[in-house]
Amino acid sequence: MSEQHQIRFEDGASYETYMGVWSRKVGGQFLDWLNPAPGLSWLDVGAGNGAFTALLADRVKPASILGVDPSPAQLDYARKRTDVGAARFVQGHAMELPANDASADAAVMALVIAFVPDPAKGVAEMVRAVKPGGHVSAYMWDWPEGFPFYSLEQVIAARGLPVVAPPSADASRLQAMHALWQGAGLANVESRVITVERTFPDFDRFWAIALTGPRMSAQAAQLSPEILATLRAGLKTLLGAEDAKPVTLKATANAVKGLVPG
Repeated sequence: MSEQHQIRFEDGASYETYMGVWSRKVGGQFLDWLNPAPGLSWLDVGAGNGAFTALLADRVKPASILGVDPSPAQLDYARKRTDVGAARFVQGHAMELPANDASADAAVMALVIAFVPDPAKGVAEMVRAVKPGGHVSAYMWDWPEGFPFYSLEQVIAARGLPVVAPPSADASRLQAMHALWQGAGLANVESRVITVERTFPDFDRFWAIALTGPRMSAQAAQLSPEILATLRAGLKTLLGAEDAKPVTLKATANAVKGLVPG
């Protein structure tokens, strides 16, 4: 696997501050659009540290949630959460889900599909695991421009440093996601764009959180203090950030939903 595919989410606590807040912001709008009935059994594919699982538990009154993720560390964090209701978490991969055929009422990928090496196979697995008439849905940052920390990616690229992308970044595009759902044979396929924003108390707080990203945390450890200072200054200039002033960023995600035929 090449360097550009080496994005690993292994720290549940860091993910919570880095991406969990963003996930819930876009996830709330996503669930409003999905408008699922209460009492469904859910399959949360790529559940990670349970950020979206907690939103499901709070918002849709599920009968059950099975969260699946390949990272033991993320799952350990998720299992210790107190806001996920009776959700269960198991280790597994999107392309080979540990779920029986037609065993769930709904399956969802929250900020996951671009990280699945074969997105079509991942969607097919969700279709396999969901009952006829059930929901299959997803949302993903519109990579790269819609990614919440895209400004940092721009500064890194301008400095001539490698920029890492998910293995299936193209699957994050609206038309691509729509085509994946249609290609999987799902009915009533719909897609939409969701835009959210997050305000950080000041640039220092934003910079500290940006450094906790799975790619940046590893890269920062290998960079000299001088290069890090250059990146920080460039990012501050790009954002037009002022000392001790809040920093507000926008992010854009694409969402898709469909029904299993029959």
